[in-house]
Order: sequence, then structure tokens, then C-alpha cells
Amino acid sequence: MRKLIAGSFVTLDNVVQDPGGFGEIDRGGWALEYFDEASRRRATDALLASDTFLLGRATYETLEKAWSNNTGPYAEAMNDLPKVVVTNTLRGPLPWNATALPGDAAQTVADLKQQPGGSIIMYGSFTLMRTLLQHELIDELNLSVHPVVVGEGRRLFDTALPHGLTFAAATPSATGVVTLTYTP
Repeated sequence: MRKLIAGSFVTLDNVVQDPGGFGEIDRGGWALEYFDEASRRRATDALLASDTFLLGRATYETLEKAWSNNTGPYAEAMNDLPKVVVTNTLRGPLPWNATALPGDAAQTVADLKQQPGGSIIMYGSFTLMRTLLQHELIDELNLSVHPVVVGEGRRLFDTALPHGLTFAAATPSATGVVTLTYTP
């Protein structure tokens, strides 16, 4: 079975919305000042270690606009990676090396994990992430906690998980971000 590695930037007040500053909330872009060269290198290595990028529709549309024409090692790794978009509104092959997968999100991802291949990586897509956590389909959860409070925006955890998570590691960065790794 393929491993699903999910990651999200999160603030101290549990906000996951608009870390890149795409205009979703007034204080969007809260993660940008903390993304240094070491962070870029780790993110690029994570993309290169995977063979599928899993996204929900909204995150796909946001990232496709923001990254599809960018250059550099991180952008190139992201652009080259085949993407699977869990959606019931988009159909078929999509721009940016992506394919739409319709149907029940949990069942669709469970089926994807059964297919041959390497690791599946997922960034953002917090609505999908919550669903996958509730169905215990995420094998590794990496939360990059940023030392900032934004006070508004959607939060990752708005419902209880059926089972707790097990702490696996904490990795601090020079910019003050701590990535907490959990497993089911």
C-alpha cells in the first residue's frame, strides 16, 4: 500500500488558510517570512521523494495559478509531479499535469493508495485533509507550526478525530517554525 504524507502550514491559533498570501484572508501570507532556503530545500526534497501530489479542488486551483509558470528547483519539482485532484466539480485531464478523480473522497483516496506506485504527498487541502484524517487514511501528518497568531481564517481541526495521533518527531527551523510529525 502506498504511503500518504500530508503537510500543512498552521499558525499558533490553528489557522491553515492563506499561508501564501493569495487574498483569502486579510492577514494572508503569514508563512512567507518564515520560508527560508532550508525550508525550500526540505519542501523540494519531499516533492522529489513522491510520485503523486494529492490535492482538493480549491487548493489545486489556487496552486495551479500560483505555481504553474514559476521556475526554480521547487517549482520545477512541483510542476513535474503528477497531480491527482479529488473533486466532484472538475472532470478528466486537467492543466498542470493533473487528473480529476471524482467520487467519495475517502473511498477515492483509499483506492488510490491501493494502486502501484510510491509515496503520495499532500499539502494544504485542509477540507480533504480533515476527511482523510477522520477515515484514518493519512500515514504521516506534518504540521509546520508558525510562531504567529492571525486571529481569523479556517482552522484545520474543527472536529474531533476518531483516534488520537502518535507524536513521531519535532523539527525546528532557524526561522522559528517547528514541524511536528504525527502518525496514526
